[in-house]
Amino acid sequence: MNTAVEICGVKFKNPVMDASGTFGSGMEYSSMVDLNRLGAVVTKGVASVPWEGNPTPRVTETPSGMMNAIGLQNPGIDVFIKRDLEFLKKYDTNIIVNVCGHSIDEYVAVVERLSDESCVSMLEINVSCPNVRFGGIAFGTDPKLLGEVTREVKKHAKQPVIMKLSPNVTSVAEMAKAAEEAGADAISLINTITAMKIDIYRKQFVLANRTGGLSGPAIRPVAVRMVYEASHAVSIPVIGMGGITSGEDAVEFMMAGARAVAVGMYNFHKPTAMIDTIEGIEKYMKKTGIEDINDIVGCV
Repeated sequence: MNTAVEICGVKFKNPVMDASGTFGSGMEYSSMVDLNRLGAVVTKGVASVPWEGNPTPRVTETPSGMMNAIGLQNPGIDVFIKRDLEFLKKYDTNIIVNVCGHSIDEYVAVVERLSDESCVSMLEINVSCPNVRFGGIAFGTDPKLLGEVTREVKKHAKQPVIMKLSPNVTSVAEMAKAAEEAGADAISLINTITAMKIDIYRKQFVLANRTGGLSGPAIRPVAVRMVYEASHAVSIPVIGMGGITSGEDAVEFMMAGARAVAVGMYNFHKPTAMIDTIEGIEKYMKKTGIEDINDIVGCV
C-alpha cells in the first residue's frame, strides 16, 4: 500500500500531522510519540517576539470537545529557532512552522527569519485564531485583508505557504479563493469555532477571555463540509482538520477533498492519537482493498 502524499512538491510519508497548538513544537510529546512516524510536525504558532497569551483560566472541557483561549502564547522566533527547530532537525519528518502576528509586518518578520532554514518544509500562516484580539481574527474573516497578508508573505517566503482559514465566516469558499488568488500554495482548515461557556452557579464566564475556540468531535461535521466546499472552490491542495479521532475520520476528510489531515484536540485526550490515526488509515485501506491513499482524495 502507498500512504505517501505530496503537497506543493513536499513529500509526506503519510498524510497525518498535528494541528498547530495541540502538540507543542514536538519536543513536548517526543517521549510518548515517535516523531519519525508522522507525515509532519506542525509547530505551535511562532511570533516575531514573545507573546504572553491570554489570562487564565483559558481551557475548559465541553460535550464532545474543548474550548481554549490560549492567545497563541509563545517564546518568540529567537528561542524557537535555537531550541525547538534544533530539536526537530534530529527527526525524519517534515517540519511545518505555524506563523502568527498582529500585523502584516510581524508575519513578514518571522517569515524572513525562517527563509534560510532549510530544515523547514513549509510555512502555515495563522490568520484565523479567534483568541487573538488584533491581527489574526481580522485577517481570517476579511477576504481583502487575507489577500493582502498572503501576497506580502509570499514576497518573502522561500518555503511553500499554507494559509490557515477560519470557519467563522459566511463563505469559506470565498476565503479559499481569496487565498489562492493572492498566491497561497495551499490552504488548511478549519481553525476553531468561536464559542462561549458560562458557569451558571458562579454567574461568570468560564474563560477569562469570555470566548474561546471550540475544537473536538463536536465540530467535525462542520469541518468536513467546509473542507468539501473549499476544495471544490480552489485548485491548490487542502489540508483538513477539525475533530479527527480515528483513521476513519481522516479518510472522511480526504474523501471530501483534503490531500492531508491534521489531528488536534484528540492529542490532549490521547497522546498517541496521530499514530492511531495512521494505523487506522492503513487498516481501512487493507479492509477496502485500496492500494494508493491518493485514490480517495476528493472521491465524493
